Amino acid sequence: MVDKVAKQLALQLNNVGVSYKVRSSLFRSNNYWALKNVSFNIYHGETLGVIGRNGVGKSTLLRVIAGIMAPDKGSLVNTGVNASLLSLQVGFIPYLTGRENAILSGMMLGVTKERMLSLMDEIYHYTDIGTFFDQPVRGYSSGMRARLGFSVAYYTEPDVLLIDEVLGVGDADFKEKSSEALKKRIASNETVVIVSHNVATLEQLCDRVVWIEEGVVHMEGNATDVIDAFKKNKGKPLPIVNANKVGNSQ
Repeated sequence: MVDKVAKQLALQLNNVGVSYKVRSSLFRSNNYWALKNVSFNIYHGETLGVIGRNGVGKSTLLRVIAGIMAPDKGSLVNTGVNASLLSLQVGFIPYLTGRENAILSGMMLGVTKERMLSLMDEIYHYTDIGTFFDQPVRGYSSGMRARLGFSVAYYTEPDVLLIDEVLGVGDADFKEKSSEALKKRIASNETVVIVSHNVATLEQLCDRVVWIEEGVVHMEGNATDVIDAFKKNKGKPLPIVNANKVGNSQ
């Protein structure tokens, strides 16, 4: 692994909080803070894993990093990178075809229309969904959406690739293809952030891991150390975390 001191900062989260309105009665709603106070850095060339139990805000965190949603408090400092979120729940317009969605998604990442058009043959062949590529996405299975999303993210080559559990979905051939492509990205010193429940994969692929619980960074550091602590505490009550003292990257 490359020494973190030698890495350049790509993104920085400072005391980020995100809240949602949750209806408590017919005429009343309350704020639910999915993220309360999250701070850490993402460096060029590293692979960062994000773990935590279900419902702790991991997917919300990726949406903030991708610029899809703005934090309700705190800030995201972007040093000039573009980030692409690879997720089955984000980014496709149902009535547009796979080809049209691929072009639009690339343009939203800052790639020119001309460049996206030149990539269409490669993206089409990589998805391996045949004539469905020119049919509306609303008729796609989850596996076909995964193929399209991964192909766009892979060929547009964003500065930061954000992966939200998508590698666990789809048929065996796609899992193998996408996993190999991801390993090539990591080997070529690309910047990747992965949310996954597969801690064995994260321990194998990641330089660092951030453990999110109760809307804050519970632990951050070497992948093996954080994952070992996570596995030991899984299913057990966690100690109270002081949100003002967590998540500070050195």
